[in-house]
Amino acid sequence: MPEPPAWRYQKLIKPLFDLPAEHVILRGRVLTCVGDEVIEDGFVEFADGKIAAVGPAEELGERADDAVETGGTILPGLMNSHAHLAWDGIHDLARQSLDDTPEISAYKSAGNMLISLRAGVTTVRDLGMNQANIFAKQAVEQGIFPGPRLLITGESIIQTGGHTYWCCREASGADEMRRAVREQVRAGADLIKIMACHDTLEFTDEELAAVIDESHRNGLPITAHATYNDCIRRVAEFGVDCVEHGGSMTDATIQLLVDKQIPIITTFAPLVMQSQTELARQYNIPEWKIAERQKAVADSSRYAGLINAAKAGVTIGFGTDAGSPVVGHDVVAPEMAFMVKLGVKRDNYDAIRSATAVAAQISNLSDKIGTLEAGKQADVIVVDGNPLADIDAISRVGMTFLAGKRMV
Repeated sequence: MPEPPAWRYQKLIKPLFDLPAEHVILRGRVLTCVGDEVIEDGFVEFADGKIAAVGPAEELGERADDAVETGGTILPGLMNSHAHLAWDGIHDLARQSLDDTPEISAYKSAGNMLISLRAGVTTVRDLGMNQANIFAKQAVEQGIFPGPRLLITGESIIQTGGHTYWCCREASGADEMRRAVREQVRAGADLIKIMACHDTLEFTDEELAAVIDESHRNGLPITAHATYNDCIRRVAEFGVDCVEHGGSMTDATIQLLVDKQIPIITTFAPLVMQSQTELARQYNIPEWKIAERQKAVADSSRYAGLINAAKAGVTIGFGTDAGSPVVGHDVVAPEMAFMVKLGVKRDNYDAIRSATAVAAQISNLSDKIGTLEAGKQADVIVVDGNPLADIDAISRVGMTFLAGKRMV
């Protein structure tokens, strides 16, 4: 294991926010996210931060009197596998990255962590905006501020002058790539992210090989921003562990992902949200871009690569690119609905699993979270309604528990 970040050596006397892990029995419709399992009248009991029991309500016996009747649906806490807590979804991304002071980035991250919890998101895979996520993770784990469980990249690594250079760690040459990885490791990164392309491929072969090798040498997975076939194929061949966004792909590239078991985190929300005329205008999205987005969401052939990848067996995880224009950190249902509409996910339950069981699998957390099973962390949410019948119900969150602590 890498050496821990410096803040982990600090003596923690008492957290500022120290919520107790409750002993609770929730009763209602239960989606365990173990396959397609639904318990129409079920319960979830948790104590000491972990799930103690899950099953039909008839098994409660005398404990039924202690159960909280939710009147809704109980399911695992959601995981957004592609988010940027220090971006607010309102202001221009480049100007936020260049102009926001570290203090403002901290405030935005704090606000967006609360918004995430209220949306039932109990785990966030933050893929970077300068160094903000490093300090957000420290704030959560030291009890300085309440927030979801965080998996962080530190700064994304790019070639000098590369895509989104204004919020990333620029590097040139193989040795500098290794140094950039080591800096993120020292800061406490859980994974490494690279920006592997924009309009053109980025990184020399030597640089790409070095950044991937150094990540793996330090025991960390590495994910790549890759949005079209040549880039996706290249990073897969070089050995990344995950692809962000995805895009057009040949059958050969799809087979490569299948063979190497490389998942894709799709992020449709920016297109979906910016295509809604009245909403987009509130965020000053120009008319030409609204029209472009509307054309994009209406043309399913644009997503043929992702649709074919899903059909071929490539694992597809849930991400929204939260913090991008018009994409708040509570945007969940629109992403899931579009996944189902395209056929990237079979149905609503399949889409929900992409943010629970599948997300946990992608981040190697299946033994801890992602399903409602005895012994796992009590990351549990309750929503009003039945999201299997109406995916918008996933947005009506009434309770959020993180490791048994009532956050909402």
